[in-house]
Amino acid sequence: MAKLTVVGRAGEERTIEGTEGVSVMELIRDNGFDELLALCGGCCSCATCHVHVENGFDDRLPPMSEDESDLLDSSDHRDAHSRLSCQIVFTAALDGLKVRIAEED
Repeated sequence: MAKLTVVGRAGEERTIEGTEGVSVMELIRDNGFDELLALCGGCCSCATCHVHVENGFDDRLPPMSEDESDLLDSSDHRDAHSRLSCQIVFTAALDGLKVRIAEED
C-alpha cells in the first residue's frame, strides 16, 4: 500500500498508509493529526487544511484551482509548495508523498 509521511507543527514525523481515492486531508485527520482542523470538511472553503509539500512531488499533484489559490492567499504562511490537503486525492502515484502541516493563521 502507498505511504504518506506527515510532519506535524512540532516536527514530529509519522508515515501512514494511504487509501487511494481519499483526500490527503482525510488521511491526515483520520490518523490522529488533530492540528489539521479541516473545518469545512473538504469543500475548499476554509484553508484550515493547508500543508506544504516537502519532497519534490509538486509536479505529481493535480493543478491548483483558482479557488484553492485564492484561499491560500489568505494565509501568512503560503509558499511555493503550499496546497490545501482537501484538494489532493491520494493515488499510488503519490506513494512517498511528504507533507508538513502549515502553521495556523
